[in-house]
Amino acid sequence: MKTSSGFWAAYARNKGAVFGLLIVAVVIVLALFSGVLFPESPWEMVNAPFLPPMSDGALLGTDTLGRDIAAGIAHGARMSLWIGLVSTGVALLIGVSLGALAGFFGGVVDDAIMRFTELFQTIPNFVLAVVLVAIFTPSSTSIVAAIAIVSWPPLARLARGEFLSLRSREFVQAAITTGQSNLTIIVRQILPNSLSPIIVSASLMVATAILLESSLSFLGLGDPNQMSWGYMVGAARTVIRQAWWMSFFPGLAILLTVLSLNLIGEGLNDALNPKLARKGR
Repeated sequence: MKTSSGFWAAYARNKGAVFGLLIVAVVIVLALFSGVLFPESPWEMVNAPFLPPMSDGALLGTDTLGRDIAAGIAHGARMSLWIGLVSTGVALLIGVSLGALAGFFGGVVDDAIMRFTELFQTIPNFVLAVVLVAIFTPSSTSIVAAIAIVSWPPLARLARGEFLSLRSREFVQAAITTGQSNLTIIVRQILPNSLSPIIVSASLMVATAILLESSLSFLGLGDPNQMSWGYMVGAARTVIRQAWWMSFFPGLAILLTVLSLNLIGEGLNDALNPKLARKGR
């Protein structure tokens, strides 16, 4: 096991990952303190429409209805991060549980779970997410459920591969010999030793979930009661020539957040998998 100081030293060698961590930290602070920085609702018309950036009382300008773009981005950060983290957490719970069962027991259990997993992978992720959200009506809950449902199969396959490679190791055989239950072996012996690639995959999945939520909101399938970056970009597409800032700033927020999460995933991969770490960073 890598010590905490050793982990951070390995992570810090990846300058891109450090930059990504700083950007995500800023986004998290913005989301947590959005109500303090912008106490008014992001839906309120607080100024004249179509004010350009750096206008008096509108740092990033206003939209077609006079709503503050900066307030929308701040409050949208909360929605995007919440969707990304919760949907990834649900996907982890489903995917790792099924993958662990398939990899540990093998045989008929493995075949049944893998055929069930392939059923979900036959349909493109975005198409399935759109169908699910449309069926259950757009809301935060339905979006989280839809993203989790389309995201868990790769995690199940990853967990299965890890469990298949570890179940024949000496420490697992020793646990079986001492009479430990299957649940204890799975949770206490194998799972902790297979977490590194799962953690890396989960960090990348948060970025994918944010992109999916933004895409759904762009199409008008976001939560109508919550401001989001995707909704802001979608609402600005008809006036992009007259008011470029309406789509530019929320689009930039999506780009920086997703890029930063991918850089973090790369840094975690280097820190948690020293054999794959690139030297000289």
